[in-house]
Amino acid sequence: MQIKYTKGDATKPIGEGNKIIVHVCNDIGGWGKGFVMAISKRWKTPEEAYKKWYASDDFFQLGEVQYIRVEENLWIANLIGQHRIRKDEDGNAPIRYRAIESGLKKVVEKAQELKASIHMPRIGCGLAGGKWEIIEPIIQNTLISNSIEVTVYDF
Repeated sequence: MQIKYTKGDATKPIGEGNKIIVHVCNDIGGWGKGFVMAISKRWKTPEEAYKKWYASDDFFQLGEVQYIRVEENLWIANLIGQHRIRKDEDGNAPIRYRAIESGLKKVVEKAQELKASIHMPRIGCGLAGGKWEIIEPIIQNTLISNSIEVTVYDF
C-alpha cells in the first residue's frame, strides 16, 4: 500500500465510505491562516470545536487530536502538531514532527474504528514550515503500515 497523490481540494475528498480529513493545528488556539480557512469556508463546526477545546484546556496539547463529524461519512481531525505560529529564537519552524507522529497514531485507531480512509493536504508543510521528506515517512510508518488508505491532495 502506498500514499495516493492527486490534484484537487482536500476538503472534497474522493472515494467511497467513511473519510477523515487530517490537518495540522497550532497549540495556541490560533485559527485563521492556511488550510483551516478552506475548512471554515465549508463547515463552521471544526473551528468552533477547536476554539472550545483550546478554551477548555482539556488535553489541548501537542500530539492530541480532536474529531468533528461534518457530514454523514466525513470527519475533520484537528491534529495539534505545531508549536506556536512563528519560528523560535533559534530559527526552528513551528512544526513538531514527534507530535505529528503521535497524532497520526491516534488517527490510525479512529480510522480503524470507522473503517475510514484518510485525506489531507501536505500536512505540516505550509505555515508550520515542515519538510515533506520528513512527514511522508511518518505517514508511511503510522497510517500506511496499518493498511489505512491515504490520499494527499495538491491544490
